[in-house]
Amino acid sequence: MKRTSMDRFIDTIEWIAAGFVGIVALNIFVAVLLRNLFSYSIPDSFDIGRLLLGILIFWGIAATSYRGTHITVDLIWGNVDPKYQRLIDVFATLVLLLVVTVQTWTLFDKVRGTYNDNVTTFDMHMPTWPFFAVAWAGDVSAVLLIAIRTYRLIFHPEEMHDPKIAGTE
Repeated sequence: MKRTSMDRFIDTIEWIAAGFVGIVALNIFVAVLLRNLFSYSIPDSFDIGRLLLGILIFWGIAATSYRGTHITVDLIWGNVDPKYQRLIDVFATLVLLLVVTVQTWTLFDKVRGTYNDNVTTFDMHMPTWPFFAVAWAGDVSAVLLIAIRTYRLIFHPEEMHDPKIAGTE
């Protein structure tokens, strides 16, 4: 199978999301280790962990949006012809694209609000807007990946790599 630049872009987004999983896990591990072994607390570890978890959620949305392998309800989809399965997939992806685009717009407003209001962490007074901006970048990536998915579902279903999507084989 030939890997296109779009496939490499998709893989990059997924690797970034995986990296944030590792960062969140490392943050939790180090904070717990220091607290339990040395009775020491990293300044702002709770705030940073909370903000990193937000980043992880939005990049996780990006990672799962393209593949279509997240939790789905296939009661109707599994019992219709491949032609209708593809129509359902296109409709569902368009709805997802709309919802995530609106979410991205509102999250940008949150980034701007935290920047303008100079919201900071409790201990070290670090600005929080960069964390929100990285989360927003994950949401933008989700919109891009859903748009790619929509394009491929409509015009090039053979390029979809989903397991067993009828009508694309």
